[in-house]
Amino acid sequence: MKNRQLRSNLILFLTAIIWGFAFVAQSVGMKYVGAFTFNGIRFLLGAVSLLPLLLFLKSKKSTDAPAVSRRRVIGSGAAAGTVLFLAATLQQAGLAYTSAGKAAFLTGLYIILVPILGIFLRHKAEINTWIGVVLAVLGLYLLSVKGDFSVEFGDLLEIIGAFFWAIHILLIDRFTKKMDAISLSFVQFLMCSVLSIAAAFLFETVSLQGIFSAGVPILYGGLLSVGVAYTLQVVGQKHAKPSHAAIIMSLESVFAAIGGAILLHENLGIRGYIGCALMLAGMVVTQLRFPKREQAKA
Repeated sequence: MKNRQLRSNLILFLTAIIWGFAFVAQSVGMKYVGAFTFNGIRFLLGAVSLLPLLLFLKSKKSTDAPAVSRRRVIGSGAAAGTVLFLAATLQQAGLAYTSAGKAAFLTGLYIILVPILGIFLRHKAEINTWIGVVLAVLGLYLLSVKGDFSVEFGDLLEIIGAFFWAIHILLIDRFTKKMDAISLSFVQFLMCSVLSIAAAFLFETVSLQGIFSAGVPILYGGLLSVGVAYTLQVVGQKHAKPSHAAIIMSLESVFAAIGGAILLHENLGIRGYIGCALMLAGMVVTQLRFPKREQAKA
C-alpha cells in the first residue's frame, strides 16, 4: 500500500512540475495572442488529447464511477467548464501584467480558499486553516502590496481568479463522486474552449500569424498542462492521501517561480520571495491534520 502511495506522490510531483512551468508557457504565449485565443486553443487541445483515453475506457466498459445519464455529465461538465473559463481567463489576462512566478503563488491561494468556502457548505474548518490564512495574507501583502498600499492590476486579476479556482475545485470534488472523471473533464475542457473562442472573436483580433508564433506555448499548455497533467492528477490522487496530494500539487507555485527565474529572468526580490515562502507555508499548514486527543481515556 505504501508503494502505491509513493508512486502516486511521485506522479503528483510530476504534475506540479508540468503545471508550474505552464505559467512560463502562458506568459510567453501572451506576447503573441490574447488571453481568450490562447485558452480557447489550449483547452481544445486538452479535450482532444483525452479522446484516446475516453475511447479506451469505453472499450473496456469498466469505470470506478457509477453509471449516470449523458445529460447529467454534459450539464455538470458545462457548469464546471463555465467556472473554469472564468478562472483561466483571469489567470491568463493577469499574466500580461505580472510575472509567472507571482501569478502562480497568487493562484495558489485557492488551496486556502477551498476550506474557507467549504464552511458555507457546512464543512468544518480546523484551527490550522485559520493559521494558514494568516500566513497566506502576510505573504500576499509582501508579494503584491506596494509601499503606498496599492495592488497591481495583474495581481488583482490573479487574486480574483483564485476564488474561481477554489469554486471549480469544490464543483469537481462534488461531480467526480457521481460520474467518470475523464468524461467530466472532456466536457468541461470543451465548454471552456467554446466560451474562450467565442470571446476571442468578439473581443480580440485573431490571426494565424499570432497563433503560429505562440505555437510552442499553446502546445505545452494544451497537451501537457491540460491533457497530460490532469490525467496524471486523476491517476495520482487514486492512491494518495488528500492532504498529501494538495501539498504536493501546491508546489506548482515553486516550480513556476523557478521556471520564471531560469527561462524568463524574473526576479521577485527578497521581499517577494519571503512572501512566496509565507504563502507556501500557509498552503501546507491548511492541509495538515493534527492528531486528536480523544483517545486518552483508554
